[in-house]
Amino acid sequence: MKCVAIKGAKEFEIKDIEAPKADGKKVIIDIKKTGICGSDIHYWVSGEPKGLVMGHEFAGVVVDPGDRLDLKVGDRVTALPISPCGKCEACINGNVQFCQETWTYAVGLSLDNPGGLTSRIAVRSDMVLKVPDNMQDEEVAMVEPTAVGLHAAHLGRIAVGDDVLVIGGGIIGLVSATFAKMEGASFVALTETNPARGEKSVKLKAADAWYNALDEKTVPTLMEKTHGGFDVVIECVGNAAAVNSALSLVKPGGIVVLVGVSLEPIAIYSALAVTKELVVQGAIAYDVNEFKSCINLISEKKIDVKKFVDDVVPLHGVQASYERLTSGTDSAVKILVDPNKE
Repeated sequence: MKCVAIKGAKEFEIKDIEAPKADGKKVIIDIKKTGICGSDIHYWVSGEPKGLVMGHEFAGVVVDPGDRLDLKVGDRVTALPISPCGKCEACINGNVQFCQETWTYAVGLSLDNPGGLTSRIAVRSDMVLKVPDNMQDEEVAMVEPTAVGLHAAHLGRIAVGDDVLVIGGGIIGLVSATFAKMEGASFVALTETNPARGEKSVKLKAADAWYNALDEKTVPTLMEKTHGGFDVVIECVGNAAAVNSALSLVKPGGIVVLVGVSLEPIAIYSALAVTKELVVQGAIAYDVNEFKSCINLISEKKIDVKKFVDDVVPLHGVQASYERLTSGTDSAVKILVDPNKE
């Protein structure tokens, strides 16, 4: 079967891989839609590991239920793409995102477990979740990134009436902003270096207003508007400029949630965190209940995620889609891949 795999730095190749075989344990899933994630972009940019078949946000249909007696052929599903051990304290307490093995064999993030940039995959049976029939494939493929945004909002401890800033207008930023509003924030602002994405955040009603992160007037303007800073800042970029902006724009005693990931060390003004006595909170993925909650929220139409989907492309459109998402000028925030589309 055809797949899209990393060939080198910013380069994919379409090649053949062997289809997964039923082993009586794993669930075999035919992929219908797969999302391109920001973390995938890191791998693509670095070109490593070569041969990786990404795609950990997916919607599919069961071909073989493995050892899951509650599943049958034809069931519509998604899955937590992670590989927690199930035995450590973190797993027992439901915080699978802390397990040291969570990412070791993650679907679409490890060479041993190809992801949804192909037509059929094998997934650990205990990670597979059925989805309601009223959910469209595009919505199902959006569950995973939506759960990341929900987790970020939860960690921000947003209260009714809070002023919240989201730094970065990619899909995680827009979903985080959406949840900030749902949690009761009275003002949700977003900063972006890409005007097309900034304008889109307001057009889609994820943010109340957007500000150009490159404009030297943005920080004083926002400090004045919020009378001394935001209650919560959710940083979704992962570079030094973004993190330092977060530390600058949060009010004393406020919370900064770091969602963006840098694979390299970055320099920050730690004095701001010290003198303001800030809570600087890391955020990684989600817990199991948050993932399940997003299935319910989407199926019950309490959050509209389809509006964030810009395009659905075939496998041969993946390379151009990554280039589009990293252009810095395009408004696209979420592109899905249909491996069955010509």
